[in-house]
Amino acid sequence: AIEEYKPLDATTNPSLILAAAQMPAYQDLVDDAVAYGKKLGGSEEEQIKNACDKLFVLFGAEILKRIPGRVSTEVDARLSFDKEGMIQRARRLIDLYKEAGIGKDRILIKLSSTWEGIQAGKVLEAEHGIHCNMTLLFSFAQAVACAEAGVTLISPFVGRILDWYVANGDKKTYEPSEDPGVKSVTKIYNYYKKFGYKTIVMGASFRNTGEIKALTGCDYLTISPKLLAELSKEHVKLTPMLTVKEAQASPLEKIHLDEKAFRWLHNEDQMAVEKLSDGIRKFAADAIKLERMLKERMFSAENGK
Repeated sequence: AIEEYKPLDATTNPSLILAAAQMPAYQDLVDDAVAYGKKLGGSEEEQIKNACDKLFVLFGAEILKRIPGRVSTEVDARLSFDKEGMIQRARRLIDLYKEAGIGKDRILIKLSSTWEGIQAGKVLEAEHGIHCNMTLLFSFAQAVACAEAGVTLISPFVGRILDWYVANGDKKTYEPSEDPGVKSVTKIYNYYKKFGYKTIVMGASFRNTGEIKALTGCDYLTISPKLLAELSKEHVKLTPMLTVKEAQASPLEKIHLDEKAFRWLHNEDQMAVEKLSDGIRKFAADAIKLERMLKERMFSAENGK
């Protein structure tokens, strides 16, 4: 898909890695990760963790052979409320990329947009020169805190916001311009551009091409191969729906969020609270499945099973 659509950048997450690790085409990468984990030794748990990190990096390295830009690699979602744990794991991933001959300028470390994740991003950017991609971003509070933390890029979700409103409200279909996910990213984009934040806004998690077209003009968009295929069949001229000029004319006011203000404002958004915790749980569950798969590879044969 990367070779067909030639994107600038690409992103991975635990669910995508889990799916890819089960495909016959990528068994060599899994074998390499297993061998690496064993070579480093330590307890069974440490070996599995090292193999897991290595697998993420091996997939990232393969992707980087095919794109000119950056790949995003996610820190374990189970560390979402552990600032120091996230910093440590991020630095470890960057070291593994370095061992593979890949500099940190080509990597974005993905962190959950919890308060702890955002503060980890702030430290990684300012003190270690590690670029961060803040994911699982659903609320305006999360976006404001990320901007104030000076992270490289945010991935505000669109489709998962729509999913929540469809599941929890009476309205089941939305015009693209009225889509709650589109409106959320539009507000974030306008806020960032109005107040001159350098953080890149990368709309993510789309359910249909209407959402994508309604965000034309956004800094970046991350789009699945299925939706890229649909877009490639359309021959229409797109007009930017988001522009810096319009953003600067928007009536948004600047706000500052410390931890207490962040937690309150985020908590006021029921959708965001539910989707953030749900997203963390799902990524954590897939990380556990991936570890189980690696554990079987690494230890079942030698136990004579």
